[in-house]
Amino acid sequence: MPITKSAKKALRQNLRRKIRNLIYKNKMKNLLKEVRSLVLQKKTEEAKKLLAQVYKALDKASKVGVIKKNTASRKKARITKLINSKK
Repeated sequence: MPITKSAKKALRQNLRRKIRNLIYKNKMKNLLKEVRSLVLQKKTEEAKKLLAQVYKALDKASKVGVIKKNTASRKKARITKLINSKK
C-alpha cells in the first residue's frame, strides 16, 4: 500500500487510467475478433462494413497511447489483407 500522499494519488491515477485503457483495448480486440470470424464464415461484405469501425478503434487506441502507432498500422494492414484475400 502507498504511504506518502503522492504515492496514494499516483495509485488513484493508475487505476483510472487502467480502466480507460481497458475500454480502448477491449473495443479494439472485440472488433478484430468479429471481423476475423466474419471472414472465416465467408461474409466478406459484412466484414468490409466493419472495417471503418476497426480503423477508428485502432487509431484511437494509438492516439491515446494504448498501443503504438506502428502496431496500429500493422493490425490495419493485416486485417485489410485478410479481407481482400478472401474475395
